[in-house]
Amino acid sequence: MAGLQVRSLLVTGANRGIGLGLVRQLLGMPNPPEWVFAACRDPKGERAQVGLPHPGSPGMCPGAARTLGALHREGTVPTGRCLRGHRALPSLLPMANPKGTSLGEHRGLPPPGTVRGVSHHGDTDLPCPGSAEVTDPASIKAAAARVGEQLGGSGLNLLINNAGIAKLNLLDTETLEDMSQVYTTNTVGPLLLSQAFLPLLKKAAQGSPGSALSCSKAAIINMSSYGGSIASPSGWDLMQVVSYRCSKAALNMLTKCQSLGYREHGVLCAALHPGWVQTDMGSSAGHTPPVTVDASARGMLKVLSSLSEKDTGTFLDWEGNVVPW
Repeated sequence: MAGLQVRSLLVTGANRGIGLGLVRQLLGMPNPPEWVFAACRDPKGERAQVGLPHPGSPGMCPGAARTLGALHREGTVPTGRCLRGHRALPSLLPMANPKGTSLGEHRGLPPPGTVRGVSHHGDTDLPCPGSAEVTDPASIKAAAARVGEQLGGSGLNLLINNAGIAKLNLLDTETLEDMSQVYTTNTVGPLLLSQAFLPLLKKAAQGSPGSALSCSKAAIINMSSYGGSIASPSGWDLMQVVSYRCSKAALNMLTKCQSLGYREHGVLCAALHPGWVQTDMGSSAGHTPPVTVDASARGMLKVLSSLSEKDTGTFLDWEGNVVPW
């Protein structure tokens, strides 16, 4: 993982499961990113797998605090870790409503170099796939602008489109409503978010030395699934989940299109299958998946550290193996 040197990244769906696992691993790195934007729809909801807020994080809304603040209490990021000369504690900057009210009134912020995060909270903050905001490009762009303000003109190195949903429907019981909802969340959401954050990704690419593509420079990573593979539709007998499979197959095509369109801007694009992971979604059919969240997150970050020019537009799993389209 030593090769993954990023100053800033944003992960959607970061309040639980794979998204939270990625945030944990990132903050536990020997040299963690300076900026970790942890985005989720409802960090204070019942399904948020997080603990108590860090008591010394000023301006933190009670629910959003649980996403990253708990990581310090758990010892994920030790007190006193040095980041460019600053004593770093994981902290969370809640984002205000991108649709209108003040976005910049935060007091007592940690010094430059401290690991920071931004959380989507309810229906008013950073839009994330799964919320009503995902179909509102204007509000998503406003959120991207807010992240840009926090980065101070340096750009965003890595966007991980992780959030997603599934409906446990059979082929014969699939509905228009569920197909539309899952497709909007799993495919349209990453499209709109990538469009909105592209200027920040381009800025990061322009500010990075060399021309070779990498996740350390600028990248979009779309969380896909073996279930979206047309050549090898894994697990059909266990879960048909037709809408989910179709949405991930479409996400794979989106990833390929992004790789063709964004290569000239210096942005690497790839799709990742995280494995069959022990999350709410992975266990929803009553089976126990073989891969833990931590193992999946560690594996994917190791893969990200190794991606290069030849890997843009590819579909890989959490161990770096090529997955058939």
